[in-house]
Amino acid sequence: MANPLGLMLAIGPVTLLSLACAAQPINPSFPITQEQATRDMKRMAASPESLLRPLVIIGGFGDVGVVTCCVGGRFNSLVTDHRIVTVALGDCFSMEGCRKKVIDAVEAKYPSVDPATTTEVDVIGMSMGGVVARYASLPPSESGRRLRIARLFTISSPLRGSNQADWCPAVHPLISPLRHGSTLLAKINSVEPEYPVFSYVRLGDIAVGASNASEPGQGVWWLPSPALESAHNGAMFDLRILADVARRLRGEPGWASSPPAPLPARS
Repeated sequence: MANPLGLMLAIGPVTLLSLACAAQPINPSFPITQEQATRDMKRMAASPESLLRPLVIIGGFGDVGVVTCCVGGRFNSLVTDHRIVTVALGDCFSMEGCRKKVIDAVEAKYPSVDPATTTEVDVIGMSMGGVVARYASLPPSESGRRLRIARLFTISSPLRGSNQADWCPAVHPLISPLRHGSTLLAKINSVEPEYPVFSYVRLGDIAVGASNASEPGQGVWWLPSPALESAHNGAMFDLRILADVARRLRGEPGWASSPPAPLPARS
């Protein structure tokens, strides 16, 4: 595989500039600009609202808390009650461990009287966090609770599998479960979620693949990725995505409309 840095140096600054200035596709079902998103986030910060229910933010593979802390802080600035639970999965080495960590975190802050489920929550799952959320919402194989989700928002989550996990050696035990056709994904996708799933992705996400970032048979709200940014990692901080999610968490209509527009042919 070509070295990305070497490739950038080889094609030269003129070509890079032309790539940066190339026309980006506009999503008719999500026609928000960075400027609109910035203004909207400022509006919400100036007039914070209460959450409809507690919010759980689940980080992705290897996140030790940096991403969840940053995103959690962003949403904290938009609400008045701060009922936000952040869960970093950087110290997890199995999907069962990830599932348990999420459920335990919710139970610790908002104990449930129902022995079968947690308190009802909204969830933002970033990258692998979306898969963990789906798995945690399934009934456990043994005794214990499942995560009771009201709404799930996934950002660049490999809900159908990860392109990168397919070719990456299984040097970590959480890589194999994210591959296409894994036992875990087959189990998750065999059960239709009983809650709405809102999925977002940026075009050019080579880690997951834009077409893999939604539930089977469902569309994904896609956005063009800014030039010279990581399509995957940058999506977690993309104000266009965060503004849409924040609006819905506050009980406002989102920027994106359903059904999601199909992905561009060469996405």
